[in-house]
Amino acid sequence: MIYADNAATTRLSPRAFDAMLPFLQELYGNPSSLYSIGANARKALEAARESIAKAIHAAPDEIHFTSGGTEGNNWVISNYSHSPIVTSTIEHPSVLNACGSAALHVPVGINGRVKLSSLLGALTPEANLVSVMLANNEIGTIQPIVEIAQALSGKNINLHTDAVQAVGHIHVDVKSLGVDYLTASAHKFGGPKGVGFLYAREPLPSMLAGGGQERGRRAGTENVAGIVGMAAALEESITEMDETAARLKSYAAATIQIIRKNIPNAIFNGDLDGSLPGFVNICLPCVFGESMLHILDMKGICVSTGSACHSGKDEPPYVLLALGLTEQQAKSSIRISYGRYNTEEDVKKIVSTICEAYRKIIAAKAPGRS
Repeated sequence: MIYADNAATTRLSPRAFDAMLPFLQELYGNPSSLYSIGANARKALEAARESIAKAIHAAPDEIHFTSGGTEGNNWVISNYSHSPIVTSTIEHPSVLNACGSAALHVPVGINGRVKLSSLLGALTPEANLVSVMLANNEIGTIQPIVEIAQALSGKNINLHTDAVQAVGHIHVDVKSLGVDYLTASAHKFGGPKGVGFLYAREPLPSMLAGGGQERGRRAGTENVAGIVGMAAALEESITEMDETAARLKSYAAATIQIIRKNIPNAIFNGDLDGSLPGFVNICLPCVFGESMLHILDMKGICVSTGSACHSGKDEPPYVLLALGLTEQQAKSSIRISYGRYNTEEDVKKIVSTICEAYRKIIAAKAPGRS
């Protein structure tokens, strides 16, 4: 099996597994308990908080543990939904749906990047939050968060970035970005599912009614094993980041080059020079992306037709429609997202299988074929 859908989720890293194992196999206490095994859990929890804070250049008390990106995004937005929220048209559903009628949508260009002038033009006197993702989960385009933060300086408007797709894959420094809030999810960078974190420059009221965990800001007993695994996975990702990024960029470049040669009318979506390493989103004309996905699956290759959060719906990916693609073009897309465990042989197998399948599908559609 060749897995090339790392934008959806990633394999649990060995370092994360090893870090989690003691907390899964042995008796350990509630980190809020006062006896020794509870204190040990608390110590591990705080060590993980410090590790994650260091990874993104934050202070430990600015890191709050969550169940993942969706909770983090909802936590931020729920505290600002009484006023207009400026956001892009290609945000994750956990942002778009949380904003609801409070959203002031900013369009993106054909490369999937928010135009600063459009964003500033969307601001109203009542708006007090801008939410723009750091990198898009469908096409990998990296947004100009630093420029947005600089433009908002002095306007008394907070900036949130959904960095779920970016953390662990590109260098993230919350101070350099200039954001007030940042959300991340462990399973996107080799950690376990069901755990994430929120960076908050200033404390937010708790979204959950309950106990006083997370210094009263997030009720519920902490998932110690998951949090420890997340910290280990992030540390490992950062250690290997530059080497991994260079390798994945070469895989994406080779994929684009070979497909362009064999399928000249293929359309590559997003910003090929300003996207996450290893991302390739392709429209294959006259072929349904879902059909190509099933052909690849039968050959032991896993890719996707877009975000896993949008799967199961007979609709074109809304992100691609926002780029200006037609519904037919959007439905003909597949997303390949390479990860740290992919190899050059994987790339060759994926590309050759796509090109061969495409030729057969087009030949079967040719006039005169029964």
